[in-house]
Amino acid sequence: MSSDKRNLIIMWIANFLVSSSLTMIMPFLSLYIDSMGEYSTEYVTQWAGLIFGITFLTAFIFSPIWGRIGDRYGFKPVLLLTGFGISASLFLMGLMNSVYELFFLRFFMGIVTGFIPLSLAMISKQTPKNQVGEVLGILQTGGVTGTLFGPLIGGFLADLVGFKFTFIYTSFTIFIAALFVIFGVKEKKVAKEQKEKQHQYSSKEVFGLIIHNKVLLSVMIISLLTQVAVMSIQPLLAVYVNLLADTNNAALFAGITFSATGFGNLIATRKWGRLGDRIGYEKVMLMLLIGGAIVFIPQALVTSLWQLILLRFLFGMAIGGIIPCMTAFIRQVAPVEIQGEVNGYNVSFRFLGNVLGPTLGGFISGFIGISSVFYVTSAILFIAFLLLTWSVKHEHNKKEHKGFSTSH
Repeated sequence: MSSDKRNLIIMWIANFLVSSSLTMIMPFLSLYIDSMGEYSTEYVTQWAGLIFGITFLTAFIFSPIWGRIGDRYGFKPVLLLTGFGISASLFLMGLMNSVYELFFLRFFMGIVTGFIPLSLAMISKQTPKNQVGEVLGILQTGGVTGTLFGPLIGGFLADLVGFKFTFIYTSFTIFIAALFVIFGVKEKKVAKEQKEKQHQYSSKEVFGLIIHNKVLLSVMIISLLTQVAVMSIQPLLAVYVNLLADTNNAALFAGITFSATGFGNLIATRKWGRLGDRIGYEKVMLMLLIGGAIVFIPQALVTSLWQLILLRFLFGMAIGGIIPCMTAFIRQVAPVEIQGEVNGYNVSFRFLGNVLGPTLGGFISGFIGISSVFYVTSAILFIAFLLLTWSVKHEHNKKEHKGFSTSH
């Protein structure tokens, strides 16, 4: 087996384990907070947004740094650092007894968050440009499959043995994923002679490259807007599910609802990546953004749980190709020496969206109700669609003008 194929398989397994473990806690995060004291629904939803989002605030700062380190010294050491760091953080979360302690640990975990984005950057760097969309789509299915089963397992474990044990279980699962990377991944090293010939980009030059490429900059902003839209409702789904289906198994049904989105992702992600290889990643992203905006609206109008599950499945299909298409686009336009750092900026924008989204969703739901969050997120995705449409058209006109000037 070639090293490229072995790395892809190992990272698929590791991403599955990490993603399933992290999403195990999502269905019951608000319920875990509620179990720490006698709190109002508004207090729980607002703290759920803050605790969920704080991890991504610190990750927003550190992602370009980890990407730059990966470009210079290799991605494998950074993957190990993030894997073991997340594992330790989750283990300690299972021992916490207050909202403030949980908030602090989620803050610390943000420093070492980024295992899955770094794995995408590593695999992208070693893959030929004309195949990167499909390969990243395959790798993405590892994380998506984990997202599919994680909430189900997490909801089941939370109802069966309690929240604290579930945190400890997720910690050991991520520890195993890091062991897979240690013994299974063999990262390609750039020869010393070749590395000396490569241009050493400063952080200022990397930032300038992003700013001056309109489509690339738009992709970064769209990463932010997409994550704001997606994550604004995530911490509130358990509460929304409980309103639709008054049951003692709220964590389990919330897990099923989470998994519906993951199942839609699983079916469509690889196909979106392959389509992007053929017709262009920008075109696929446009289709996905407008599709996601449309599917979000009826989620505010559902009257039963099965309707919400069906719509979350359709939303998962619509949004499933966004991340691999974005990463593949970066692979196309960014010099190989700085792809980790450029991808790090893209991940930072996503993490910033993960900060703003839950916070926005928590405050909107606290003031005007959970259903209104779906309308806001639909509008955000539509704005992202308009932004990408404008930037693609601008770059197309720029190339046409340049070609016309050259021919004359």
